[in-house]
Amino acid sequence: MNQDQSSSHEEHEHCCHAHSAKQQAKAHPGAKYFCPMHPEVVSDVPGDCPKCGMMLEPLTPTGAQSATIYTCPMHPEIKQDHPGDCPKCGMALEPRASTHQQEENTEVRSLFRRFWLALVLALPVVVLAMGRDILGSHFQSLVPENIAKWLEFALTTPVVYWAGGIFFVKAWRSVTNRSLNMYTLIAVGVGAAYLYSVVAVIAPEIFPETFRRGGKIGLYFEAAAVITVFILLGQLLEAKARSRTGKAIQALLDLAAKTAHRLRDGVEEDVPVDSVEKDDLLRVKPGEKIPLDGTIVEGGSYVDESMITGEAMPVSRREGDRVIGATLNQNGVFVMRTERVGDQTLLSQIIHMVAQAQQSRAPIQKLTDAIAGRFVPAVLGIAVVTFVVWSIFGPAPAMTYALVNAVAVLIIACPCALGLATPMSIMVGVGRAAQEGILIKNAEAIETVEKITHLVTDKTGTLTAGKPRLMGCKVASGESESRLLQMAASLEQNSEHPLARAVVEGARGKNLTLVAVQDFASITGAGVTGTIDGKTVRVGQEKFLTEAGIAIPGDFKLQAQHWQEVAQTTVWVAYESQIMGIMGVADPIKSTASTAIRALHEMGVKITMCTGDSRKTAEAVASQLGIDEVIPEVTPGNKHEVVERLKRNGAVVAMAGDGINDAPALAAAHVGIAMGTGTDVAIESAGITLVKGDLDGIVKAIRISRAMMRNIRQNLFLAFIYNIIGIPLAAGALYPFFGLLLSPMVAGAAMSISSLSVVGNALRLRRISW
Repeated sequence: MNQDQSSSHEEHEHCCHAHSAKQQAKAHPGAKYFCPMHPEVVSDVPGDCPKCGMMLEPLTPTGAQSATIYTCPMHPEIKQDHPGDCPKCGMALEPRASTHQQEENTEVRSLFRRFWLALVLALPVVVLAMGRDILGSHFQSLVPENIAKWLEFALTTPVVYWAGGIFFVKAWRSVTNRSLNMYTLIAVGVGAAYLYSVVAVIAPEIFPETFRRGGKIGLYFEAAAVITVFILLGQLLEAKARSRTGKAIQALLDLAAKTAHRLRDGVEEDVPVDSVEKDDLLRVKPGEKIPLDGTIVEGGSYVDESMITGEAMPVSRREGDRVIGATLNQNGVFVMRTERVGDQTLLSQIIHMVAQAQQSRAPIQKLTDAIAGRFVPAVLGIAVVTFVVWSIFGPAPAMTYALVNAVAVLIIACPCALGLATPMSIMVGVGRAAQEGILIKNAEAIETVEKITHLVTDKTGTLTAGKPRLMGCKVASGESESRLLQMAASLEQNSEHPLARAVVEGARGKNLTLVAVQDFASITGAGVTGTIDGKTVRVGQEKFLTEAGIAIPGDFKLQAQHWQEVAQTTVWVAYESQIMGIMGVADPIKSTASTAIRALHEMGVKITMCTGDSRKTAEAVASQLGIDEVIPEVTPGNKHEVVERLKRNGAVVAMAGDGINDAPALAAAHVGIAMGTGTDVAIESAGITLVKGDLDGIVKAIRISRAMMRNIRQNLFLAFIYNIIGIPLAAGALYPFFGLLLSPMVAGAAMSISSLSVVGNALRLRRISW
């Protein structure tokens, strides 16, 4: 952060407040920045975290379609909100980098300038110091000692107070905010070495003999300068690395189309996506991105939805089908009606969920927070003890040894590595998961998914394709198949159940005319009923009819049993008090289901299938897939009871569902997994949402969760082991045995490497394989 940003931050420091991650959106609707280590700290201006001193990260906007400004490379004063040509030179206008990208570049550029200036000035300081210590009188004949020490003073001062000035600003804020951090230690360590050397140059006579070696006072300008250079280098590399942790969200933002072909009164016009409104008609041409979410009203094409769902194969989309904004139209032309714009699009919701998850805190971070809160005071205490012990028991000059080792302790300690261990892994992992269509609601879900022992799932749409087809009919004496289908489809057209759609499509396939229904009612988990021409018609499960007092002939039961044994679901139809017929509906098992269940078993996860189907139909599907437990003929309430039973038995339960009736079970499970085709209520109740709703997504979710938790533990190990080994070495633990001491300059390099190792390890999650 440069000095202008520092003053800006001080002027607006009242804008930073602490809130829980869940309250941020409401409490700070205008907030634009947050701290990765302390996500409760948010601000509407760029700057540093008042707790840890880290540069605040951009808070991703919830809308993917943020306004894009187009400008001319030759005439940057030319700006407009849509593509076109420069009116001055005719060159095509180019989209300008986003504000967040510009801010990232500003931080990197500032650190880059500071590092190189510090390096250029520090090198001659090192030469002067090393020449004096190594060459002795030969070097002094070239550069007299009286001149050399003033040169070191002159060269080191801008390194410490300009290039390294940001560390002192952040350290002062840490003191005023009563939140000591890494910069407190750096400022004390570098400041002590520098001020000691300044006094030694200006007033050497005030030092007693315990500070002198051969009658001379040692100078440590090179330590202050080189430590500053190493820390700036570490900060520069870390800033570049951290900028890559947000690439997943930036990639999602970049997916959004910038322009659309809007149709009004038969005339096509190119407009920015921001200006498109709900119910506008848009034409989408081959090779173009679909601008927004909507429904095709004319034409059709194959659409590549891999960037949203992770599914590599293009899918066919025809009239009446829904399409997703930011997906890629391949070879056809179609006209669509927009249904969701702005923050309501699926892409915007994905970005919002990813951003919120990246700011959430995993339960495992409570440990690091507790340690980090006591870390800096403990290190300051260790540095004081080190100084005292060396000043009393150290060799001559004892005070010089005491100062050097105390500074090394302050410099090598790195609370930043501890603080970054968890949030860096979460930021990278959540973004990587989003690229595969796995939307993680919060960090707690990540930690829970890793421990899953049981998965409770529905059959239709999860294990099966969710597109049942009518396979056959058996009608009662005196009835016809056409009349059976007409009565059943007339009722089922009012239902959203996949089996109902299969019946309706079967009737339409035979060109049957559906009739009006009065007094329609849907009984969840049982069937539907209504009145046609004054007569009551019932469609649903066998139990639904028998509970209404309708007798089921034996031959119908035998036919139902036969269909169920081949994994067909039976749909029963009654007209008044008599059985009218029975229909067999088959929902093909997804091609990925068997492989996914095998993978889940290898992970130690047991599968429980809850379905409204009969026992024979459910068991037929379960036997094909190797499912561990089958619970047939369940009502929505039963799913909740199944989850509670498993939890009482000590299982860690994940529940996969997609409907409003699944919401109680999703909320009751340790972690709910909502299928992306499901309702908003189901998605809100879940900790994880799969854009493409199948078991393969659950397998990926468990893998990414385990990879993230493994990565977090690796980061914590690196951070802990670094400090556990580094601090005693810096304090001089090896000196009594081997006569070895750790130079403060080496300590500075090691401290920078520790933070980089944590960030670099987290970035490995970007390359996770499935």
